[in-house]
Amino acid sequence: MSRVPLFARQLLFNLRNNIANMSKPMTNNASLSVTTQISQKDHPAKLSQYSGLEHTIAAVKFPSIVKPFNLKVQDGIDGTVPAFLHLPENYQNQQSTAAILLSGAGGGVVGPSSIYLSMAHKLASLQQGLPVLRMDYRFPARNKYCVPDVLAAMNYLQTEHNISRFVLVGWSFGGAPVFTVGGQDSRVVGCATVASQTAETEGIRAVGRRGVPVLLLHGTGDRTLSHQCSERLYSMYGSKGDRKVHYFEGDDHALTMNSANAERMMCEFIASIAGVKMGNAEKEIVGKTLVDDSDKIEKMRSGGDLRGLESVE
Repeated sequence: MSRVPLFARQLLFNLRNNIANMSKPMTNNASLSVTTQISQKDHPAKLSQYSGLEHTIAAVKFPSIVKPFNLKVQDGIDGTVPAFLHLPENYQNQQSTAAILLSGAGGGVVGPSSIYLSMAHKLASLQQGLPVLRMDYRFPARNKYCVPDVLAAMNYLQTEHNISRFVLVGWSFGGAPVFTVGGQDSRVVGCATVASQTAETEGIRAVGRRGVPVLLLHGTGDRTLSHQCSERLYSMYGSKGDRKVHYFEGDDHALTMNSANAERMMCEFIASIAGVKMGNAEKEIVGKTLVDDSDKIEKMRSGGDLRGLESVE
């Protein structure tokens, strides 16, 4: 094992990234959506591909349980989505609010810098623990298919766990299904994104008209989707409701330099919408490190989050 302290390794990693990125042009890209037709080679990921991503070693002692399962979207060979449901220990369907975490154009189940894997454990382990669903898509980057996936997840949680309020979180392309569903379904009571695209996000206007709280996070050094995308979304939302945008100076598409802070902000945003008070005990849980910085990118690869057009740049 390396004798170099973790903080020093992370500092060196960030320095190398910054030096490498100085020579790369910024992007004006605003979309990672795919418009090509589905071919016979396109099939949803299988749950078995994500073996070992139920939890992290550090999360074993957390008072929550994880249920890996195939979420049924529709009948047929391509009618299920790999998913991981995190529930508070001894959960008796007492919560009316749940969070659904959506990845980008490649699908996946751990999110940018693996924050979804960490967030789900933490939120389910609070004193008033919240159900959290990490899910893939049947056909990533195609919003017309991803929207039914999200609706199926909401219907499942409502039927099986009596949940009627949902906070949707999306990374990159994931902003498209977040705001599409959020704009058409009144069960959505909060929307948050990390480095969202603006394509297929017109639903944010309806989200704003309903006054649904929105949190937008973006790195100003993002070379996959410009941080101007979040500027545009902030404007599209309008001034009626509760909107917040936060930029991480010089950070990349996966917020690798500020992932812990981004994760904390997300957890606090979701908890506030669910009416969960963040006392000292809750803040201690949210502040714990469940995925080492040195493991975050590798877990993104094994979790499918980097198999599409997404990157950590």
